[in-house]
Amino acid sequence: MKKIVSLLLASLMMVTLLAGCSSQKEDWAYIEDKGVLVIGITLYEPMNYYDEEGNLTGFDTEFAEAVCEKLGVEAKFQVIEWDQKEFELQSKSIDCIWNGLTVTEERKEDMAFSTSYVENKQVVVIQAANADTYTSLEDLTGISICAENGSAGQSAIEADATLSTNEFIGVSAQKDALLEVKSGTCQAAVLDWVLARAVISEDTDYSDLMIIDGVELAKEEYAIGLRLEDTETLAKINAAIDELMADGTLQALGEKYGVNVVY
Repeated sequence: MKKIVSLLLASLMMVTLLAGCSSQKEDWAYIEDKGVLVIGITLYEPMNYYDEEGNLTGFDTEFAEAVCEKLGVEAKFQVIEWDQKEFELQSKSIDCIWNGLTVTEERKEDMAFSTSYVENKQVVVIQAANADTYTSLEDLTGISICAENGSAGQSAIEADATLSTNEFIGVSAQKDALLEVKSGTCQAAVLDWVLARAVISEDTDYSDLMIIDGVELAKEEYAIGLRLEDTETLAKINAAIDELMADGTLQALGEKYGVNVVY
């Protein structure tokens, strides 16, 4: 009986040891062994979106592919729910968040950030027919306002003394916020300037919308979000970003997709 117990204890210790070794295989070795960097995204023009031929493209798409080429791994893009991004990252469903991710002090508690690479701001979008009605933040008092759940837009609304008192409508994607305004379900939407600038023009489905001129809620920067413990991966990605900045690749992508690259 004692022999059986001893064997069981030895087996348990071996399983625990192996599990410990497996759990310690973190950071770059985990990604390098897979040969794939799983990148969490949402469909967000001009960062990650499908072109007319059905191919995934965009500033962040090409940027990520260029970085992965330098790292010697494949870029695998995985669409996620934006308000679940931290859970997806920690559970290792994805290896990083690379989709117009705004750097905030709150998020720094849950993830590590790469070098910032794009400048952005939060803006307010309304129907163009209401241009004379809504010209300032004060004019937006008492209306319904929407933003993507878990986004910088929602944070900007919550931080503003005027907007935070309004009825808030949360949606699953920034373009859904535009659709809410277009349909009249809400009177205004707060979202990223880079997206609003890309999709609101005369030849798009959102030509009847507009950005309120002069109303800017928050200036911010985009970076790649990684697990806090992935320090080696972070260093490798930052080194690749430096190279792409030095050879002009990142600046060229900025011009191609109309985003302001951080120099």
